[in-house]
Amino acid sequence: MQTPRPPRAARPARQASALAAQVIEEIRPGQSIELLKELHILTREGRLNQDTRRKLKQVHHLYQFIAPLLEEVSANGRSFTLADHGAGKSYLGFILYDLFFNVAHCGQEMAGHIHGIETRTELVEKSRALAARLGFVRMSFLNLSVRQATASAELPPTVDIVTALHACDTATDDAIAFGLAKQARHMVLVPCCQAEVAGVLKRNRAFSSARTPLAELWRRPLHAREFGSQITNVLRCLQLEASGYQVTVTELVGWEHSMKNELILASRPASPDQAKEHAARARLRQVLAELGLDELTTRFAVHEMQSPDTNPANSIN
Repeated sequence: MQTPRPPRAARPARQASALAAQVIEEIRPGQSIELLKELHILTREGRLNQDTRRKLKQVHHLYQFIAPLLEEVSANGRSFTLADHGAGKSYLGFILYDLFFNVAHCGQEMAGHIHGIETRTELVEKSRALAARLGFVRMSFLNLSVRQATASAELPPTVDIVTALHACDTATDDAIAFGLAKQARHMVLVPCCQAEVAGVLKRNRAFSSARTPLAELWRRPLHAREFGSQITNVLRCLQLEASGYQVTVTELVGWEHSMKNELILASRPASPDQAKEHAARARLRQVLAELGLDELTTRFAVHEMQSPDTNPANSIN
C-alpha cells in the first residue's frame, strides 16, 4: 500500500523545522549570529549552504584543538597573545574570539589579545571595522608581512600561540620562523599548497637520479608535486622538533571536506629534551642532504630556545 504524500501546506512547516534543527546543530549556543552573517557563513536569512557549512565545520573543529591551548595560556587570569598569520578575512581569529571570550567564558573577566596579521590592506581595514562594530575589543589587525611583524613594536617580544590556517606555499614556513623568533609556546598550522621543495627537486632531478634510486619518487611532475608537499611538512616537523617542540600531526577534518587537511600542532615543553633536539637536528640535515635539498637549509633553519640556564656558546646550528 502506497503511503499518502503529506499535504502541501505541511511542507513549509517541515522545512522551517528542519532549518531550526540545522541552526541548533551547526551553531554553538551563544555564538554571534551577526558575526557569522558578516563573514558570509550565514545568509541574511540565517541559513547555511553546503560550502559555508564545510567552512564552519573546519573552523569549529580547529577550535577544538586550540581551545585547550587557550585555556592553558590564560590560566590563573594570565594575559595571553595569539598571532594569526595570513589572516585573510580573519575567519579564524573572529570565531576563536567569539567562541572563547563570548561563549566559553561569557560573563568572565578574561585577559588576552588576538592579532590578525595580513598583507592586504583592504582586508585589514574591513576586519578592523567589523571588530569595532561587534565590540571585539581584544582584537587588532596589522597590515604587515611576517618579517615586518617579527620586528614590529606593535607586537610583544614573545607570543603564546601562533596560528596559520591554509597559509599558502612558504607562508607556513614564515609563520614558523615568526613563532620561533617570538618563542611561541604553541603553534597550530594547517599548510596549503606548497611548491618550493618540489621546484628544487625538479631542478636537481638529473643530479639526484645519478645519486640515488629514491629520485624515482619525484622523477615525474605529478609525483614531484605530491612528494614535495609531503616532504615539506616532514621537514617542518623536524625543524620544530630540533627547535625544542613536541609535534603532533593529525587530520583537521575528513578528506571529503578539504584536501588541505594536515594539521601540525607544536608545543614547547617546560623542560627541554636536548637529546631529542640533537637527534631531530641530525635527521633534518640527513634528509636535506639525501634528497639534494641542501640549498633549503636556511629555510628550515633550527632555532634553539633560549632560557636563563642556556649558554649560547654551546648552541649547535
